Amino acid sequence: MALKGASFRVCKFPARAYLLEVGDKRWLWDTGYATWFERYTRSGLFWLYRQVTPVYFSPGESLVAQLQAQGYLTGDINGMILSHFHADHIAGLRDFSSLTFICSGQGWQKTRDLRGIAALRQAFIPGLIPETFETSVQFFEGFTQVALASELMPFELGYELPGSQGQVLLVPLPGHAAGHCGAFIQTDEGWVLLASDAAWSPVSYQTLRGPSRIANLLMDDAVAYYHTLAQLNQLWLGGECQIRLCHEGDL
Repeated sequence: MALKGASFRVCKFPARAYLLEVGDKRWLWDTGYATWFERYTRSGLFWLYRQVTPVYFSPGESLVAQLQAQGYLTGDINGMILSHFHADHIAGLRDFSSLTFICSGQGWQKTRDLRGIAALRQAFIPGLIPETFETSVQFFEGFTQVALASELMPFELGYELPGSQGQVLLVPLPGHAAGHCGAFIQTDEGWVLLASDAAWSPVSYQTLRGPSRIANLLMDDAVAYYHTLAQLNQLWLGGECQIRLCHEGDL
């Protein structure tokens, strides 16, 4: 499923989240899984989600628990950036309902009203969205658009995260899901692209070998997905930017 032509075997498929820090400001990138996922998939239609993608999770692995273990409180975080609205990326939103949320406005408009089978097909579980979401969300399309550094070609434009001093630049990575985006992060070691689910294995962008054709049925736009994959390939060949995927495991 995750890599065309790969062997049929069980593999690790982690759901990663990130803490981004610039000066005294901090943002979270996605949430990974949380206990809320179990609650909202315990019965009914969304029970099927758990059967298709079994989850191995303990409460101590939740993002909120990991942050607390590192000495961070919710008040230490300035905002939550969402790469897209698949359940494995937003399952912990209710643990951070007091934060400002940042996402694609286009993606949210295409997702917000999905219910039942339509939501399940898009891996969206409406119950995971806090009631306060729409009163505290910011759409990155309204942020200042800036030209990207030449070493980030073929990507040319990004949206500067306010308060990040130009070190966090959001960029659309269409195809996988409605409003799917990534972020170029400027670190002491150079640029890093958090590419979320633009690929599920480095093999995909290194060799332009995508997932199984069955995965096309779950994509928002398969043509756009492979265009994005080709862009990642060019970025990787340039050798000036690390690429990190959310689900990169042992494929």
